[in-house]
Amino acid sequence: MADVQLRMLQDEDLDPLFEMMRDPVAVKMAAFTPPDPDDRAAFDRRQARVRAWPEAENRAVTVDGRFVGTIASFLMEGDTEITYWIDRRWWGQGVASRAVSLFLSEVAVKRPLLARAASDNAGSLAVLRKAGFRELGRAVGFADAGKPRSRRPSSASNEEIPTARG
Repeated sequence: MADVQLRMLQDEDLDPLFEMMRDPVAVKMAAFTPPDPDDRAAFDRRQARVRAWPEAENRAVTVDGRFVGTIASFLMEGDTEITYWIDRRWWGQGVASRAVSLFLSEVAVKRPLLARAASDNAGSLAVLRKAGFRELGRAVGFADAGKPRSRRPSSASNEEIPTARG
């Protein structure tokens, strides 16, 4: 298997991340997306806000040193959530699973840790189950560029998994 690593997100990661987050197939699979994935100014504003949040942990995911996505935790309505975005060219190769595993073991995050995935995104749901998340419920959400969808995001928690730094 390729060498999957996490590192701090850098300014030079933003151009390839913007391109990844515009991929129509990836946008369709994501539980939550911006209203216009092609709006670079909105992307830049959001990234500046997200990277400035003191309670957020943002990391770049690399394979053999090459940037292939991001993983982060953040606070939403009092709950700590995890999110990740992996370049579609790396789907099905264990990259997301390894990135989540590394994030849970290397990055100090508050527990319980929640995640959301579209209920028809079998790959992401499998990644979360493999990492010890369990489904807590379902709710109707908005995705696919802000349009309501019939599929529902799933909430999951891995509260039983201890932090690496205890």
